Formats: sequence, structure tokens, C-alpha cells
Amino acid sequence: MDLTPAQRRMAFIVIVLALAGLGAFLLWPRSSPAASTPAAHPATSAPASVPSSPAPPASPAPSGPGVNIYQLVPFSQADLTDAAVVVRRFCSDYATYSYTESAGSYVGRMRGLVTPELAATLAQDYATPGVARTRTQQKQTATGSGAITALRAFGASSLTFLVTLNQKTTSTPQGGKTTAHTVSGNYAITTARSGSGWQVNDIQLASAGNS
Repeated sequence: MDLTPAQRRMAFIVIVLALAGLGAFLLWPRSSPAASTPAAHPATSAPASVPSSPAPPASPAPSGPGVNIYQLVPFSQADLTDAAVVVRRFCSDYATYSYTESAGSYVGRMRGLVTPELAATLAQDYATPGVARTRTQQKQTATGSGAITALRAFGASSLTFLVTLNQKTTSTPQGGKTTAHTVSGNYAITTARSGSGWQVNDIQLASAGNS
């Protein structure tokens, strides 16, 4: 369905606002209901106050069909969910590595999640001589994950997410003490349709664009 510029702007605003709640439901880990904890001291209840006048009857909820935001955009709820799952899996693999891994092993975990072009770029970056040498000399290992914070842009066959990437790196220089530090950064990660699914085809710092 072709949308006017005004409709696209409105749809984008609605999607951005809806994604936070949708992401909480679809993407974030769900915790099981906590068991109730006995109070340390018995609680004393105050006498219930008596209303001076009857409460007015509740107004009936407005009837009518709700707005389906997916009728306004060129992707379905399933598309959004599937693309977001791919982004989260990619973030975990992207931020996790070991000095014992080769570039092929590092990128191999992402096979199926990224396009061949991005896989080649990531392998080249991982094997950059200075970076690889430091990683090996300091025996660096890292783990990480990403949290989607917003939907930045979308098209007929692409979705760009804003993601906060968290990574914990541990280093053990030769003959030195093991240290660990955690960094966090904001990235724009773009997914593109690939067959019946989605693949990541670009990752940039959020401040660099990728919109």
C-alpha cells in the first residue's frame, strides 16, 4: 500500500512509541511471579473509611475497532518480531569473542544472521593486525548482549533498530593481573529481508547515521 508522506510520518511516530511496549513483551526476558514474602511484623489495618456519597458509575469503555498500526506500515508484526530476534542474537555473537578464536570462527557463529558482505567485513575487522595482536598478547575474552531501544527507520524490505550494546572484556597481560571492564555503546543495526527471514546487513554507531 502506498503511503503519503504524512501517513508515513504518523506511522513512524506510532511505531516508535509502540515498540517499547512491544519489545518488553516480545523481546525481554520474562520473570516468573515472585512468591509472596511474609511480613517481618504483623500489619495493623486502619478502619475502612465510609464514603460520604455513592461513587458515580464507571463510564462504559468506548466501543469500536482499535487501530491496527501494521496496516499503516510495510511490514507485519511477525516481521518486526523476527527481525528483532535476529538483532538480539547478532548482538550477543558480535560482542562475544576469545583471543583463541580465528576470524573464521568468530564470524562463523553469525552465519545465517548476517549477509555475506557484512560477514566479510566483520572478519576483516577482527583480523586487523594491530587489533588481533593486542587481543592475543593480552589474552582478551569478551561477552556481551544488546537491548533494542527503538525502531529508527523502516522500508519495504528493511528495518533499522537502535540498540544499546553492553560488553564485558577480560584481559590477562603476560605475567600480569587479570582485569575486567565493561563498556556500553549505542548502535544502529539494519536488517534486510532474506528469503522468508531477516539478516543483519549493517552496524554503525548510532551517531554515525545508518538511517
